Amino acid sequence: MKLAAGVEGSNTWLNIGIFGLFVAITLVIVFRASRSSKTAVDYYAAGHSFTGAQNGVAISGDYLSAASFLGIAGAIAVNGYDGFLYSIGFLVAWLIALLLVAELLRNTGKYTMGDVLSFRMRQRPVRAAAATSTLVVSFFYLLAQMAGAGGLVALLLNIENKAGQAVVIAVVGVVMILYVIIGGMRGTTWVQIIKATLLIAGAFLMTVWVLGKYGFNLSSVLGAAVDRVGEGGAALLDPGNQYGATGTSKLDFVSLSLALVLGTAGLPHILMRFYTVPTAKEARKSVVWAIWLIGIFYLFTLVLGYGAGALVGADVITAAPGGVNSAAPLLAYALGGTVLLGIIAAVAFATILAVVAGLTITASASFAHDIYANVIKKGEADDKAAEVRVARITALVIGAVAIVGGIVASGQNIAFLVALAFAVAASANLPTILYSLFWKGFNTRGALWSIYGGLIVCVGLIIFSPAVSGGEKAMFPSVDFHWFPLSNPGIVSIPVAFLLGYIGSKTSKEMDEAKYAEMEVRSLTGAGAEKAVAH
Repeated sequence: MKLAAGVEGSNTWLNIGIFGLFVAITLVIVFRASRSSKTAVDYYAAGHSFTGAQNGVAISGDYLSAASFLGIAGAIAVNGYDGFLYSIGFLVAWLIALLLVAELLRNTGKYTMGDVLSFRMRQRPVRAAAATSTLVVSFFYLLAQMAGAGGLVALLLNIENKAGQAVVIAVVGVVMILYVIIGGMRGTTWVQIIKATLLIAGAFLMTVWVLGKYGFNLSSVLGAAVDRVGEGGAALLDPGNQYGATGTSKLDFVSLSLALVLGTAGLPHILMRFYTVPTAKEARKSVVWAIWLIGIFYLFTLVLGYGAGALVGADVITAAPGGVNSAAPLLAYALGGTVLLGIIAAVAFATILAVVAGLTITASASFAHDIYANVIKKGEADDKAAEVRVARITALVIGAVAIVGGIVASGQNIAFLVALAFAVAASANLPTILYSLFWKGFNTRGALWSIYGGLIVCVGLIIFSPAVSGGEKAMFPSVDFHWFPLSNPGIVSIPVAFLLGYIGSKTSKEMDEAKYAEMEVRSLTGAGAEKAVAH
């Protein structure tokens, strides 16, 4: 394997051709979907036209990002057990989304998280805060996906220089913008359904292939990965390989776990998916479907990660262009040569495109619906067409920012970058959502303190953490301005956000018991929900 020029035997034109075919097919679908995306409810929520099963597949497509396919497989191949903890955290998090958020959110809201948070509070300040939080979380998540695009391109298209990677990241950004601007939520949902089907099928094929090489015995796969490392290889099967060296790294692991488990229920692009179904029952069904599909996929990552460690080797993976994110593509080449590599490359690109499209439409909808329509226009926008137009313009801006951010973050571990997005979501969004749904004493001041406080503390600690500066694996390795010892700030920022929400509410006399009673009845029974989501 000749790493200096990507994967030896990789056919650049085949990879581009397969990816181009996927883009062409999905763009046709998006164009067809755009014919029925005429109103705000069509653009934001696909007209509430998807079934629970369809939405569940789309949620899995939205959730199974480049972090799941590229980042986790690489983390397992290099760090073994500690890498698989990402899979466990991402999956367990869905129980919170299922039990506490999905159905209640669908009953209470209309298009965005801001609808729920502002339901019984002062509209303008809370909507502005919710939109700000949505944009920040989306930005961190977009960083991860764009970084994945850069690393994948470096490996598969033999583009080693930064300028070449930047061009391809820009191309990914442009296609993403087209999906969102043309197709809205309906088109984006179909892209996610197709992508989820391809991703799970591709992962299943590779999993069966790897197991087949070792007599369909998982223990043999694990043993081969250990043997490939040689001395010290047994550490791949034990906890602590990545996070167990010091007390600080152990605390960092606890912090990471908190962020992963609590972050999903606060991710705005996942929450927005609950509005694409007609009823709360379908929202609950969609989460059940998503849990099954996501759980099965994460079992595949265990085999893919250790299989990459066994057949490719951690040393080869870390030395390849794209670093640990190259484990799955390298495994595909080791198994099936150029053709399988091309197919898996296309699936990985599809993964990135579908997720960034979901993030972009969520961020643009939040700005247009919460900031433009309800803050700037004070709920009296001229017409819904103007609101959708603002959403499309916002998508352009977000796409441009994502492209620049992706170029800067290129080369970072994707699963780790996504974990930062989860920390921001768990800090800024989840406390406010839970307080809004379940605490009668919660009010506007509490919401603002919780959102802005959680956001400022979390992002501030990330900026001054080892993730950004002060080490070889940092985003800016040549400088050192970090003073916070943990790479993931969740263990500090999440409790602080809950505390700030409590203190803010207790120090304000604002109380609207009638509005809380209405919200409680609607969230638990769905009474009045259909009126809330009417055109």
